Amino acid sequence: MTASRNPLTHFDASGQAHMVDVAEKGETRRVARAAGTVCMRPETLALIESGDSRKGDVLGVARIAAIQAAKRAADLIPLCHPVALTRVGVTFAIDRARACIVCEATAETVGRTGVEMEALTAVSAGLLTIYDMCKAVDRGMHFEAIRLLEKSGGKSGHWQAD
Repeated sequence: MTASRNPLTHFDASGQAHMVDVAEKGETRRVARAAGTVCMRPETLALIESGDSRKGDVLGVARIAAIQAAKRAADLIPLCHPVALTRVGVTFAIDRARACIVCEATAETVGRTGVEMEALTAVSAGLLTIYDMCKAVDRGMHFEAIRLLEKSGGKSGHWQAD
């Protein structure tokens, strides 16, 4: 199978993993949005909302962790290109009915490769930070639906999740 016919671009013609060559790609504005959810006991959510956690502002720390993780995605994902991010935005939405917190991250750059991995890494780190800060009171927290919501820019253009 030749590399041009292989839909898995991180493998060369002989099936070996490699970093995709993006030198010939044009620089465009690229944006990706991802989201994921952490669910917990209602008491844990109330503790986070009250700001009375012994470790401080859980969502504030999780936001910084998410931004920091987006900047380090290439250090964590072996074949991910280092990307000069122009913006990373992170929001948290509380779903009291389900005792969950939804983290959404948007990563942006002007460059030759997309920022999907940066947005997904941000969400993952944000949710993991919430877990880390609250595990002493709720080890049963669980994650749901970490996924790409939307991406734009580059040759493939705009994509949005169903």
